[in-house]
Amino acid sequence: MQQPVSIFWFRRDLRLEDNHGLLRALSAGFPVIPLFIFDPEILGELPRTDARVGFIHQQLQEMDRVLKQSGCAMQVRQGTPLEVFRDMLAEYEVKAVFTNRDYEPYARERDGEIESLLRHSGIPFHTFKDQVIFEMGEISKEKGDPYVVYTPYMKKWKAVFRTAGPIQAFPSEDRLSGFFKGGEQGFPSLQEIGFTPSPLKVPAYNLSGTLVENYERTRNIPAVEGTSRLGPHLRFGTISIRKALKKALEAKNETFWNELIWREFFMQILWHFPHTAREAFKKPYDRIAWRNREEDFELWKNGQTGYALVDAGMRQLNQTGYMHNRVRMLTASFLCKHLLIDWRWGEAYFAEKLLDYEMSSNVGNWQWAAGSGVDAAPYFRIFNPITQAEKFDPRHQYIRQWVPEYGSPDYPPKMVEHTSARNRCLETYKAALG
Repeated sequence: MQQPVSIFWFRRDLRLEDNHGLLRALSAGFPVIPLFIFDPEILGELPRTDARVGFIHQQLQEMDRVLKQSGCAMQVRQGTPLEVFRDMLAEYEVKAVFTNRDYEPYARERDGEIESLLRHSGIPFHTFKDQVIFEMGEISKEKGDPYVVYTPYMKKWKAVFRTAGPIQAFPSEDRLSGFFKGGEQGFPSLQEIGFTPSPLKVPAYNLSGTLVENYERTRNIPAVEGTSRLGPHLRFGTISIRKALKKALEAKNETFWNELIWREFFMQILWHFPHTAREAFKKPYDRIAWRNREEDFELWKNGQTGYALVDAGMRQLNQTGYMHNRVRMLTASFLCKHLLIDWRWGEAYFAEKLLDYEMSSNVGNWQWAAGSGVDAAPYFRIFNPITQAEKFDPRHQYIRQWVPEYGSPDYPPKMVEHTSARNRCLETYKAALG
């Protein structure tokens, strides 16, 4: 006779500590099988050397190492979630499945399929809030409508947070003895998943007191290591949002706190308006007559535009999988406004390259740059890449790091002239928007 078990399905929460859904699973009374699924629907769209897959694989190996100390093993499987869960139900007497919620459109569709499969077998599917402090409609206007402007959302977020009391901890690390003993399935290698090691590595995050305290003074200077590099770790859940927020509160740094709230703002926008992943939030902006010249896109991608700060950012992205946030805004604006290339082209390129790619933030920020999104910059606000460099990299330290030929005959000429490109953009946008 099979032993009754629960399953905890890891997705964007690759840690054993302070994990809400995991704590609930380990407290529910049945031994818990820890499961991770390498989903071909997701992996099939990625380059074979994608560093993010390597990072996930490495983190799973570390979790497996910890679990094996108590006689348990990670179940790491390949296949669509539907296929994997059908197999699991055939192999085990599953009493319940636990997981933490994911808010992206594909994840919502996938979870609906799994919930339906389990319901037909009389198995409950329990989901929990873990990757955010506030989710979905928890921060809304008086009549329940979602906020579509950041500042009032942020103010309401803080007001609700202050009345909610201390941050709740979920000490799942104290209950690791509740995992299912055995169940060894063999841990697939990176090559068996279809990937090879990447030369790029996800850097460790930095939440030191010094960095957080000085954040607003250093975060806009690309030549300075003034950002936390938290992005990939929040994206894949190797750190909990609660731990990151506690650091901001301890340092009394409002700017750092606000950045964490920006992440949740864009998440609830994508939740309420899932069409914005592919369509403009402001519908008239889908009428813009983009030029979409492939040769211009290639120059932008390869950091050969002739505008040094734009080129430095793109080269940093291509070589490291990271780009400084201030420069992200400039490179995005340059693509949409100076080159009149559809923001979706840039969003897809960043999705492929960024180690900290998160759909909600990436889409939100690209639509901001294009003027088509919520709380967007007005379309007539067009960054001047020359004055941006003078303001944020006045000694050219960042530029020279990534564009060593800058100032020499080897550096390419400007592919467009700023004023004429700006005027062309204004005319094109006016024609679309009326």
